[in-house]
Amino acid sequence: MENRRRGWVDAHPRIRDAAPPLLITVAAVPASAMADGRWTQPSLANVAWVALACLPLLWRYRRPVQVVAAVVAVQITQVTVGGNSVMVAVPAIVALYTVGLLRRPRTAWISGTVAAMTLAASGTVLARPAAISGDMLVWFDVLMLATGAGVAVRSRRERLASIEARAVHAEETREAEALRRVAEERVRIARELHDVVAHHITLVNAQAGVAQHLVRTDAEKAYRALGAIKDTSRAALEELRATVGLLRRSDDDTPLSLVPAPGLGDLDTLVDGFRKAGQNIRLDRTGELRQLSPSTDLAAYRIIQEALTNTHKHAGAAHAHVTLAYGEQTLQITVADDGRGTAKQGSGTGHGLIGMRERATAFGGTLTAGPAPHGGYRVHAELPLPQPPKDTA
Repeated sequence: MENRRRGWVDAHPRIRDAAPPLLITVAAVPASAMADGRWTQPSLANVAWVALACLPLLWRYRRPVQVVAAVVAVQITQVTVGGNSVMVAVPAIVALYTVGLLRRPRTAWISGTVAAMTLAASGTVLARPAAISGDMLVWFDVLMLATGAGVAVRSRRERLASIEARAVHAEETREAEALRRVAEERVRIARELHDVVAHHITLVNAQAGVAQHLVRTDAEKAYRALGAIKDTSRAALEELRATVGLLRRSDDDTPLSLVPAPGLGDLDTLVDGFRKAGQNIRLDRTGELRQLSPSTDLAAYRIIQEALTNTHKHAGAAHAHVTLAYGEQTLQITVADDGRGTAKQGSGTGHGLIGMRERATAFGGTLTAGPAPHGGYRVHAELPLPQPPKDTA
């Protein structure tokens, strides 16, 4: 409600500036007609003094301190020439309230104190003896109260503005956090689907090529290649179904019967699939095998899967060598081939390499990929291994 009212007032600055001076001047007419508690002829001189004191109020929002000085000057002049209209003090109340509203508290209090003391002193020194009374002290208090009211309203508005700004910032932060999480989830989904689809489609493509080549010369091998295509396609559908099922689950859903996520325990099956597609792959494991967390196990499997897929698709390699080296702190994964050492221009978007690197860094590891020193292409990843609890005894 208050914001709507302030918005309307700010949208009509001329009405805002002119309304108080006009109302005070109009009110001065009946006020000047009352003298000693009875109605008399309105004093045009007193009304003129009030109008003159109200005139600077038209600029109070642009020059509030200067307006206070002008209003005080008019009041001192009125007292000097013998005027006695109480309404002349009302513009000073409005002017000091505006100073408190628009200027810093220190400036407002100094302006209010100087104005109130000046008016009180001028009334005491310049007014006729009959006019010197306790009214001067009353008006001093009234002017200081007007200043304090302006300061209080300003403080309240600043507090409300601060609360509103914090609320807006909090809402923007929540929206930004939600957008960030959505973006991260989209990247995760894209990475998972890329790894699943690219691997299986690559194998299907290779096996289909073998079947096409052998269909007229060796029907038995062509038949085995078609069987491999069927098995690979089924595996792809199962992994896709499992992935989509996980993505569609909510926290309160009942557990679904899904294919377990692959890991390094499925590495022999993965390598056999590439071998059936015509790839010559050697797999070595060194060091003491360690149990990995499910997420790290999946990341290691996907890195090897994507590296072998890239080797088969892009490198033109005859041989590939996969090495798993278990150390005390890290698992070293190396996939090297004897291909051309670089991918074909325009052969891919680079999402696979980005996905491998993201998987490694997500668990505090590293991944490098590039031409090997003695030819071919090499992917090397380091993943931290879980450490046994320290003996605190």
